Amino acid sequence: MSPGKQAPAGETATLVAGGARLEAMRRRVRITRLALWTALAAGPVALAAAVASAAASPTVEAAASAAEPAAVRTTAAAADPAGYAQVFLSAWLHASSEDATTAQARRAQSMAPDVELPSPAADASAAPALVTAVRSARRGDGAWSVTVAAQETGGRLRYYAVPVAADASGASFTVTDAPAVVAGPSRATVAKSPYGVKVPQGDLSAAVREFLAAYLTGVGEVDRYLAPGVRMEALSPAPYTAVTVEEVRAAEEAAAAESVPPDGTRVRAVVRVEAQGAGGRWPLAYELTLTARSGRWEITALDSGAPQGGGAR
Repeated sequence: MSPGKQAPAGETATLVAGGARLEAMRRRVRITRLALWTALAAGPVALAAAVASAAASPTVEAAASAAEPAAVRTTAAAADPAGYAQVFLSAWLHASSEDATTAQARRAQSMAPDVELPSPAADASAAPALVTAVRSARRGDGAWSVTVAAQETGGRLRYYAVPVAADASGASFTVTDAPAVVAGPSRATVAKSPYGVKVPQGDLSAAVREFLAAYLTGVGEVDRYLAPGVRMEALSPAPYTAVTVEEVRAAEEAAAAESVPPDGTRVRAVVRVEAQGAGGRWPLAYELTLTARSGRWEITALDSGAPQGGGAR
């Protein structure tokens, strides 16, 4: 068969399977015929037994069903409507029933056709400057409740629960009722920090200090502090002009050793720094993984959720 007429891989597999089934059917027919002829030679009783055996054997199978590929069922993943609820609430809070022709009012009505617009007082405070979805909870088949925080210009913060319905595909949403003012999420209880080892001044603290200075200020080369195969770029443009390490804590005791441990020793550390720039001073914290090599500590990973700038090289 020429390349242009070659069957797809799935069809080829089906044809092979069908051929195998056909050959098995032919083999069973031949065996059955042989048994019948043998029974004829042996007498009436043997013939009856052979016929019964042939009737019980599934020698005929639907060739069409053997050739049909198995149906593949796909289920759409349930999409989180947090963004939809956030956009709606922002438009709804900026809208007014006194003028349903504004862009915000039209947007709110298009996203929630059955929800009334608010009627803010003339001397009411300005609409929220920041609206952010903070929590999504699935209530049932296609039903969601999205908690959205709305922060006013003056600093007051309110939380709204927005009911949203999603279609079966998870691609379309509708706000089904007016928002409800609710209490905000409570503060979670966190587990004890794994960074229980205080790291004194030494090789490791010096390595993280010099690395973060190069990473945040652009002074020095970041590459010189990285382990082989690790790639990471300094922030550009550099947001700060100076970095001071306030504290280094590690999860492993090896990080606090007086000398650098054997090659391959790996530790995890959290570094709290104070960064200075034109906008003031900022407390920051970085989680790093370091590996010992040739008597020095090298940065293996920045674990604070930041991309590694291309990964290994």
